[in-house]
Amino acid sequence: MPDLILTFLGTGAGAPSRTRNVTSLGLQWVQRGRLWLFDCGEATQHQVLRSALRLSRLEHIYITHLHGDHVFGLPGLLASRSLVKDIETPVTIFGPPGLEEWLWTTLRLTHTGIGYPLTVQTVTEGLIYEDESRQVFCRRLAHRVESFGYAAIEKPRPGAFDAEKALALGVPSGPLFGRLKAGETLTLDSGRSVNGLALIAPPRPGRKVVICGDTGPTPAVVELARGANILVHEATFLAEHMDRAQESGHSTAAGAAATAREAGVETLILTHISPRYESDSQSRLPELLVEARAIFPNTLLAEDFWSFGVG
Repeated sequence: MPDLILTFLGTGAGAPSRTRNVTSLGLQWVQRGRLWLFDCGEATQHQVLRSALRLSRLEHIYITHLHGDHVFGLPGLLASRSLVKDIETPVTIFGPPGLEEWLWTTLRLTHTGIGYPLTVQTVTEGLIYEDESRQVFCRRLAHRVESFGYAAIEKPRPGAFDAEKALALGVPSGPLFGRLKAGETLTLDSGRSVNGLALIAPPRPGRKVVICGDTGPTPAVVELARGANILVHEATFLAEHMDRAQESGHSTAAGAAATAREAGVETLILTHISPRYESDSQSRLPELLVEARAIFPNTLLAEDFWSFGVG
């Protein structure tokens, strides 16, 4: 099972459809037992209940911008988390100017108490979060209101321990493995000296996941996503509706693909799909993939409740 998993809770644009809720995306750090959310459209908490995600593991929420289809689910989700017994772990919310005022005003006027530490941090471009193994950077995008993209980047990961080689050298499986993994040099009962560092592969590059808010084409996404494993990018329109995309500050599938190609990412995932392409009589969703794959072949189209493991 991958230890870094994207789960799409809402993949529609503007308003929910019969098959797509409005925007929200979960990023699970499985080994750490932590969950990050990116945006929180209306009914996100219902989507969480229908998924394998757990609000008890929620650590961070990253809001891209203050349009309602990206934030209207936030007060309800935070309030419901307070009603779950024994959840007292803190949550930090990162987002654009105005988010803190809107959220605390909503909670105050609805007399909603939060039973765990809750912090709202207003973001600016650059590094906005760092711990011992992860960093998060953000860039301002090109939309009708201030909108941000976020890059979650792992620091280099330790190389794999070669257990088979250790056994071949006469090291018994058990506690000694742990000491060798820590880089110790051990002397075995046979008198042989075994250097743990020689059994550990070179550090592995950290993974990079970039999740963008609503945006038209902009060099900021290319710079933010350079070399990413995954780029999650909106594709609200087909190229035939380019005029509408430009008017509203959105992207076409072709535009998202061109960005992915220029940034040199491994995989592009399209989301934020206009309901106009999902009519009951004829779905035009395959056209989004055809349009994008003509420019960037390794493109996928997200659906609600679809999960993708990041290798």
